[in-house]
Amino acid sequence: MNLLTTAKLQISNNLIDPFISLKVITIATLIAFAPAAYSQDDGSADDDAVLEDFGDLLELDEFITTGVSGATKKIKSSVSVSSVNTDDIALAAPRSTAEVFRNIPGIRSEATAGDGNTNIAVRGIPIATGGAKYLQLHEDGLPIMEYGDIAFGTADGFLRADNTIDRIEAIRGGSASTFASNSPGGVINFISKTGEVKGGSLALTSGLDYDSTRVDFEYGSPISDDMRFHVGGFYRVGEGPRNAGYDGNDGGQFKANFTKDFKNGYVRVYFKHLNDKAITYLPMPISVTGSDSNPEIGSLPGYDVRTDTPHTPFLQTNLGIGGDGSRRLSDVSDGLRSITTSVGGELAFDLEGDWKIIDKFRVAANNGRFVSPFPSQIDDAQTIADDIGGAGATIAYANGPNAGETISNPGTLNGNGLIMRTHLFDTELNDFDNYSNDFKIAKSVDLGDGATMNFTFGYYKSRQNIDMDWLWNTYLLEVKGQDAALLDIFDSSGAPITENGLVAYGVPFWGNCCQRSYDASYDTDAPYFELGYQKNKLNFDFSLRVDYGSANGTYAGGTQSADLDVNQDGVISVPEQSVSVINNAAQSPINYSWDYVSYSFGANYEITDDLAVFGRYSRGGRSNADRLLFSDNIRSDGSIEGQESAVDFVKQLEGGVKFRTRNSDQGNLSVFATGFFAKTEEQNFEATTQKFIDRVFEAFGLELEAAYRIGGFSLRAGLTWTNAEIVDDTINDSVIGNTPRRQADLIYQFTPSYSQGRFTVGTNIIGTTDSYAQDSNDLVMPGYAIVNPFINYEITNGLSLSLNVNNVFDAFGLSESEQGSIPGNNVIAARGINGRTTSVTLMYRF
Repeated sequence: MNLLTTAKLQISNNLIDPFISLKVITIATLIAFAPAAYSQDDGSADDDAVLEDFGDLLELDEFITTGVSGATKKIKSSVSVSSVNTDDIALAAPRSTAEVFRNIPGIRSEATAGDGNTNIAVRGIPIATGGAKYLQLHEDGLPIMEYGDIAFGTADGFLRADNTIDRIEAIRGGSASTFASNSPGGVINFISKTGEVKGGSLALTSGLDYDSTRVDFEYGSPISDDMRFHVGGFYRVGEGPRNAGYDGNDGGQFKANFTKDFKNGYVRVYFKHLNDKAITYLPMPISVTGSDSNPEIGSLPGYDVRTDTPHTPFLQTNLGIGGDGSRRLSDVSDGLRSITTSVGGELAFDLEGDWKIIDKFRVAANNGRFVSPFPSQIDDAQTIADDIGGAGATIAYANGPNAGETISNPGTLNGNGLIMRTHLFDTELNDFDNYSNDFKIAKSVDLGDGATMNFTFGYYKSRQNIDMDWLWNTYLLEVKGQDAALLDIFDSSGAPITENGLVAYGVPFWGNCCQRSYDASYDTDAPYFELGYQKNKLNFDFSLRVDYGSANGTYAGGTQSADLDVNQDGVISVPEQSVSVINNAAQSPINYSWDYVSYSFGANYEITDDLAVFGRYSRGGRSNADRLLFSDNIRSDGSIEGQESAVDFVKQLEGGVKFRTRNSDQGNLSVFATGFFAKTEEQNFEATTQKFIDRVFEAFGLELEAAYRIGGFSLRAGLTWTNAEIVDDTINDSVIGNTPRRQADLIYQFTPSYSQGRFTVGTNIIGTTDSYAQDSNDLVMPGYAIVNPFINYEITNGLSLSLNVNNVFDAFGLSESEQGSIPGNNVIAARGINGRTTSVTLMYRF
């Protein structure tokens, strides 16, 4: 279809042949050749050493590029910004990209799903549904997805952290409103290494108490005085941190860039290919007793919430009717299957008269699949059996080692007597291609007397395709921690009601809501203007952005087809008597447009070289994409009820202080503190509750980032205190005045460490206080702390061995719950944090 389709690179879905002995080969290579290779490096390893000002622990003199009109030192910037390098990431022992975000101050990452489908919130802006609505994830300055909360296709699903990253820059609020479209809350930007210094690394990471093997490689170097390159990537395979019974994670990515320098600038091209399968954990059965205000959270008999998952080797395929009306068979082990091939580039040139031109572009071909089991009902086995098969129904194993055996005493099944009506969330991500281009010209004017003024004029253009099919079916599973079997139901006469564990082609328990198809394209054009003024210690900036957008395409819901022989066995089973299919004959058009204005202005004043204060006010917009579909806001002709349906606004006020001590006998301290207020509009749709949302939030609080070092001891810390409230709701006024769900008063991160000689030892602590499970403010999710100790030993120059433990005390913790109060059977469906996992990494830097 158009430029996006023709730009796709036809690369096989098989990124690389699975490796069987790669672990052994890599270890042998590292140990055998590392010292020799290092000695032949002719001093290049010394060139890689980072010369650090130990008094500038938060790198306030570092130039930042994300969220500012030009490269600006942190100490002079009026935005809240943090930088995280790859060494900081490694110390936190993340098991997924989502866990990387947990160590960024002001970011609340509910990192319990795996590599994708993560709920990410920015301080002061709650999450009403899923994804990252008000936050954009960028790679080298351009968005991975234009919209961060696409249902089942969130941006983090197409992003992986590896050792090709030089650093991660994150801004919260502030100039994010005008720096990028659809990101009034903030931007997290993954910035790649570009080969300025010759060198690279090879790392092997292996799980000691869970099944995971990963190899990372990266290398960059100047080719000549004016050319350089960097290449790298990773490959991993394994079951993952929970007992799935099969390889839930399998795949990797390759990245490369090439830079040509000129006397007055540079040109750079990028390439990335990602082909990864990542198991995605949805809510699971969890025991809860006590009261709503003081609950006791724990595991069920036969099911450990810390290590188990509803995933099972006995539910590996899903047969149904596809979006085009033909039979399809999906592979459940695909989990979140992300396939991306992107080509991009950037150029920057200094022109005569202090003018500068900068352009960044990327075209990406994205597709994949999201498939994962969701427990729509967890109840006594006989209760669910009677609901499906009528009074006196019986239950039998549909597969597994006991296939065909009748369960004579369902009340004692697996020690818990429970079964799950499981909705298999199976969605085809047919076409998520996007194109983006950000062009700007800048002018610097010397006003004399130490004053300068900078002007920037820019134009941003993007197109985001969202072509997706929801093809959900219903299965019956036992509540068992490992290798759970599918179950069949028979009525009182012995006639089968289910078929090989399949209850229905569709989800009748939810009113057959969720056979959906949409093929939409969202275009964005955004001219913008930035003005910066600096005189001596004072910096002032103002920016304005006008977004124009349009949405075009079609969408269709589901309908029931009677007596459809889906499995083509010549017999119409009970599930085949009514089959959910996409009603392509009744497609609805999408044809509407929107426009909105965002602005931001702020000031920063350096009281001394080590102390600065800043303030900012901003208003930013976020256009609504696929989650607006199927709502009453879209008319039958594809137009919308009003401009307010298409755009939600966020207004933010923030102010703070940056402070540091350097070369002090009492140690060196750096502090970055920001007070904030935010008013957020939210219109959204949640798939699991089938509810639309139209409300307003207000929140105020304090964000703190600090670092301290004395001798070999160092401490990095982040803390965010938030007081949030639902101040308006046009659909459910009973929640007005309540605290938004999953919004804790306090989230925090601490990383103390000590280095002596070749040893570094420390721990990363991530925690949260209590929060409410739902907006009704009944059930409380208890706070928790995850303790992640680490130790690193440099065996010889360039070769190091590190041991990391994630959640060493095997703590319980919930990130979300489907229920807002304790049900009668004391079982909820919730996402829990992973239990203890231990990994070892052997790395050689050369």
